Amino acid sequence: MSTPSAGPGITARDIAAEALYLAGGGRALLLQIAHPAVGRGVAEHSDFANRMLERLHATMTFVYASVYATPEEFAVVRRSVNRAHAPVRADADQAGPAYNAYDPELQLWVAATLYDTMMTLYERFFGALRPDDADRVYREFTVLGSALQVPSDRWPADRDAFRVYWNGMLTTLRSTDATRAVARQILHPRGVPLWLRALFPQARLVTAGLLPPTVRDDFGLDWNDATQRRYDRWMRWAASVYHRVPRSWRVRPKELYLRRLRAQIAAGGE
Repeated sequence: MSTPSAGPGITARDIAAEALYLAGGGRALLLQIAHPAVGRGVAEHSDFANRMLERLHATMTFVYASVYATPEEFAVVRRSVNRAHAPVRADADQAGPAYNAYDPELQLWVAATLYDTMMTLYERFFGALRPDDADRVYREFTVLGSALQVPSDRWPADRDAFRVYWNGMLTTLRSTDATRAVARQILHPRGVPLWLRALFPQARLVTAGLLPPTVRDDFGLDWNDATQRRYDRWMRWAASVYHRVPRSWRVRPKELYLRRLRAQIAAGGE
């Protein structure tokens, strides 16, 4: 079954609603921690070994809220994120480079990994966007960067500039013993339900396959021609199945995350 092309008039709201990005979470995280400063901050302040699902829920809530929530609802999410980020800082020392969760350059990289992962998966499943649609979607996704405290003038001006920025950043990414340990926690999580753990062999295959080869190799993820063929077969099968799923089901995670957020706000929690 061939993959249909993305239709005209597609928007960032259309793209961000798709559930398929749950499959890209590992890719985005590994790209983020491959940045030396981001990786040190995550290694020193995050507990993926025991709080994998909690971290996933927080990330997906933030992404969905940044696109679909009201300004008042998103303000609640942003305050929660700011509280979590407040202690995430350190000066440069023998352990690694300085980091600060409020550093706009680091936030730009985090936002860039989310945008690139969304677009990589969407175009893999639906085909390439038309250039004018892709340009509009890129401009709309800068809202997510602004939500992550990236000033609008820090975002690459257009998609060509973004590609230059992205390719340049890939040459600077380096894993460390600490970030390779975090990667193992992400790819082999503990404390998750057995049914979810059963899905992780495929999740590991997809995560490794979606990574740029240089990053995959740097993290020491095994890959060869046979693995590539298995990955390609799985992605073709997944795309064919995904297109048969009604859109109302495909956007269900977005609806559930927003409902959960609104229930928390109504209950007076942040």
